[in-house]
Amino acid sequence: MGKFIQFHLLTNYGPANLNRDDLNRPKTAVVGGVQRLRISSQCLKRAWRTSEVFEGALAGHIGKRTKTMGNKIYKDLIAGKIEEKKAKEWAVLIAGVFGKNKTENKEKTSEIEQLAHFSPEEIGVIEGLVKKMIARKSGPLDEELKLLQKNRGAADIAMFGRMLADHPMYNTEAAVQVAHAFTVHKAAVEDDYFSAVDDLNKHEEHAGSGHIGEAEFGAGLFYLYVCIDYVLLKENLGNNEELVQNAIRALVESAATVAPTGKQNSFASRAYASYVLAEKGDKQPRSLAGAFLKPVTGDDVLGKAIEAVKNTREAFNKVYMDTTEAYELNTTQGKGTLSELQNYCLNGKVGI
Repeated sequence: MGKFIQFHLLTNYGPANLNRDDLNRPKTAVVGGVQRLRISSQCLKRAWRTSEVFEGALAGHIGKRTKTMGNKIYKDLIAGKIEEKKAKEWAVLIAGVFGKNKTENKEKTSEIEQLAHFSPEEIGVIEGLVKKMIARKSGPLDEELKLLQKNRGAADIAMFGRMLADHPMYNTEAAVQVAHAFTVHKAAVEDDYFSAVDDLNKHEEHAGSGHIGEAEFGAGLFYLYVCIDYVLLKENLGNNEELVQNAIRALVESAATVAPTGKQNSFASRAYASYVLAEKGDKQPRSLAGAFLKPVTGDDVLGKAIEAVKNTREAFNKVYMDTTEAYELNTTQGKGTLSELQNYCLNGKVGI
């Protein structure tokens, strides 16, 4: 098994606005001197870790990233007949373990300032502590506030990492690196002027629309690079081989089949990857994004993009004397399957 597993995916999205900037326009990047559409790595990782694929494969091993765990603790204490003042005080103490409490009118609140990623183990310990406090009608002891856990069962934290600024010993280095996806060709952000009809308007007084608006969108074939540090992932998950395999299978499937949720009701921009090239090896990983410094042009964008990925890989391997194993899923040729791709990433020996 190689230390690194790398993926290169080509996914086509029709008109869409999957990942918006502060002006509600699709995100962009300049690559090779021309504008491309972009989907941020943060957007992709959230779509994957909250997907049904992850839920199905990793049930019980997915954490929660939130600022408001303290608010939930407060509500649970209130539901347990703890008086409001004490419930607030205890919730502030527990939430403060995971981050700096926000303040309102110079008083601490049960909400923290930054998002914290809670592992399933930590959530379980918190829930157990809340039950104890309700039963005995007293607040948390100092010993009970040692809530932070070394993560060994949170697959999403093991893959994508977490940082707790005040408690660095409980940080987790991400075992999976995800690049920003970008279109392999020049792409523009377009404007969609639209109007909506009022169903009860019978044109007796006026024939105007009930609503007029404008939305931005873009379309294109996106290149995405993902790298898994298999050794670090295994270490993060406490050498639980079954959980490691389930995590990799879920990641492969979600990267190939799960689209970000932005504006899906408006554009139905669901898509599967048209092409996936997976590699395994021990050498320093490298993206093949350089294949698209020169934007792809012409009619067969997908075919040319696939050729560019393969040619760039071969050139890198030749120059740097690299011999990474590889597996190819190519929908244009009906080559490869998702299950074979998953098996290859874990233990397969099939090459291209």
